[in-house]
Amino acid sequence: MMSKESNSDEFLIYELQKGSEGAFDYIFRKYYEGLCLKAKSYVFDMGMAQSLVQDCFVKLWVNRLEINKINNLSSYLSFMVRNRCIDHIRKMESLKKLHSNVIYEEAEANVESSILFNEFEQKLMHKITLLPKRSRLAFEYSRFDNLTYVEIGEKMDISIKAVEALITRALKILRKDLQVYLSIFLLFLFS
Repeated sequence: MMSKESNSDEFLIYELQKGSEGAFDYIFRKYYEGLCLKAKSYVFDMGMAQSLVQDCFVKLWVNRLEINKINNLSSYLSFMVRNRCIDHIRKMESLKKLHSNVIYEEAEANVESSILFNEFEQKLMHKITLLPKRSRLAFEYSRFDNLTYVEIGEKMDISIKAVEALITRALKILRKDLQVYLSIFLLFLFS
């Protein structure tokens, strides 16, 4: 014996298949609130639950011609909402995993670049100590003490041209000695 509810469902489904907006509106009003509560039990956010339930109703309307094998409309809608919520949760977990992978890779790259920079800095400092004394002194005044060429010239009692020559010599030696390391460092920074 068919229940009154299943009789009503059959009629609503029949009308929905014919494109009756009134039948759709009735189904929506009848089930929406309960389905939102069900969805909220999965996603723990009423706004998201409402959005997911609305997606299900849109799908119901779009696929209305294919729903002729529904025996229990309430169960069908409940199942749709459950599946939509599970899909949403999987998508969110996938996005979280992707996000954490990106953060991990960025942190790893930062650590690698920091290590590489520290190694480069150590090599640079070592190479600076090996420079000829006057070139090293002019270079250190320029780069570490931020003195101008005029100030360096006064401090070392030499001309500005001599300061330029000493610093140019220091840079040429450093570039030559650190060329391979500089290439690796720059490749890492821009890759």
